[in-house]
Amino acid sequence: MSILTVDEKTAKQAQEQSAMQRYVERIAIREQNLVGLQSKTPIEVDTPERVNSRKKMIQPGDEYTLERMVGGNDLFPFHYLEKGTIAGKSVCRIVIHDGSGREPGHGTGFLVSPQLLLTNNHVLKNQEISRMSTAQFDYEQDINFKDRVYQEFSLAPEIFFMTDSKLDFTLVAVQEKSAAGKSIQDYGFLPLVKQTGKILLGEYVSVIQHPEGNHKAVVIRENKITDMLDNFIHYTTDTCKGSSGSAVFNDNWDVVALHHAGVPDPDHSGKFIANEGVRISSILNYIEQNMSSLSEQQKTLIKNLSHNVPIVPNQEESMVVGEPFNLEWFEGSTGYDSTFLGDGQDVPHPKLSSALANDVAKLNNGENILNYTHFSIVMSKSRRLAIYTVVNIDGKKLKDVGRDDNWRYDPRIDESYQCGNELYKRNKVDRGHLVRRRDPVWGNNSEEANMDTFHFTNCSPQHCNFNQSNNLWLGLEDYLLKHAKNNQQKMTVFNGPIFRENDIVYRGVRIPEEFWKVAVVVKDNGERSATAYLVSQKPFLNDLEADVPGAFMTFQVKVSLIEGLTGLDFNDLRNYDPLERQESTIGNPIERLEDIQL
Repeated sequence: MSILTVDEKTAKQAQEQSAMQRYVERIAIREQNLVGLQSKTPIEVDTPERVNSRKKMIQPGDEYTLERMVGGNDLFPFHYLEKGTIAGKSVCRIVIHDGSGREPGHGTGFLVSPQLLLTNNHVLKNQEISRMSTAQFDYEQDINFKDRVYQEFSLAPEIFFMTDSKLDFTLVAVQEKSAAGKSIQDYGFLPLVKQTGKILLGEYVSVIQHPEGNHKAVVIRENKITDMLDNFIHYTTDTCKGSSGSAVFNDNWDVVALHHAGVPDPDHSGKFIANEGVRISSILNYIEQNMSSLSEQQKTLIKNLSHNVPIVPNQEESMVVGEPFNLEWFEGSTGYDSTFLGDGQDVPHPKLSSALANDVAKLNNGENILNYTHFSIVMSKSRRLAIYTVVNIDGKKLKDVGRDDNWRYDPRIDESYQCGNELYKRNKVDRGHLVRRRDPVWGNNSEEANMDTFHFTNCSPQHCNFNQSNNLWLGLEDYLLKHAKNNQQKMTVFNGPIFRENDIVYRGVRIPEEFWKVAVVVKDNGERSATAYLVSQKPFLNDLEADVPGAFMTFQVKVSLIEGLTGLDFNDLRNYDPLERQESTIGNPIERLEDIQL
């Protein structure tokens, strides 16, 4: 911002002081990072988890990113400049008005959806200021240093406004048309990516900004990331007043942070030693946590705000098969507990139709069920995939355990009944968890449960765009887990693919088009509830070696429909399904998580 009022100056100084305090508290950690970066590369200095995520975001055909990360060269594809130009189109100058025609300050903002603008709280701290302020796009010079004709849009906080002073962000709606009649959608938007790992310590960032309220400018890879905090990033890129609210980009022009403050030098008044940005993942978490306060119209506006960078599946270094566990590992694995829900509630394994029963891949000891820590699996010998899985979830005892990622065969069943990496290498097919990794990770055996989920028996082939997209199927899984955790409830979840004779055959395996879930809980009033869900990946299966765009719907359906599609009999669960009383046989589309009926 520039030409600050007294209140605005106080707010800005408060942000700078908070940034300085965080910076000072991390001196030892930052110095360790910088010392490491003098002789090591970013992938050697940063955490293995972030490095792994960063590598997975490198897209097919990108010849240079990994080489830059390991210090090989500073080459970029020529279209890097074109992508930066496209990204910059969504960045605007914010003009703050005081109601009397004066402009006491400026800031920077950028579109993050066709109608929503992101900037700092200290730039637009309330709806009244936002209502009087405007966003100017194309406020820049052409190649001959001539001013372009800019387009000025009014802000519309009455349509949408969300702000937080701690994370120093404001998300506000923009009017559809400029004063000259141009559409806001002509300026595109910068997708916000919730995944962490978009940038590593030692990597460089670029900032597109309106310094001191002047024409749009860019700092390209001037300095590097020096520290990563839970909600903030520290870097040393040059910025000026008026740059508040700028987008901080990685080398792929993904937004990694919202620039919000310089870090004052505690030893030299008026001097700044670093800059601080708010992590995009933290902003998106805040927005998701405050969804309940929004109207239905506002929820629609932010429905698709969060995006995922398509992750390159099955990189060779992640395709090494782990050593099988010794049989002793499984001796204490009692698997799924049918009485887990308590209060006399018994939810037994489903009964199998005669065709399914004949197709069960038996264990080496002649049994039918593979028992793991807190979950169980029944395998199909003809499909080499799970017929179904079932897991106990204890919301009171959930733990946060890091990924294992070492997929391995289960020695208790013949490998010929398990699809290994030969199905998943060098294509767009992911090893999709059936029992979700986090669901059985609770109690004293959480580490064992986490590793148990990485058996080939627990994965099913899923196109990467289906498996990794920020879609409602993943949202449903999050919702069920959070529901159990927030309500400290126990939950049972059955899960599996739907087998059809006409499923496409790929590398000798018939790939399921659809997947289902049945969730069972005991409500506060002591009544049992059973709900079923269905989703299809069919749009993605045209070419399993290509990046195929597609769309799909998630449905809440009747338990009885899942029984008909799978050949499984869930005993009396259909009697506890709220949809069973409805006449519809199709089910209810889930367009948002609030549509789920538990």
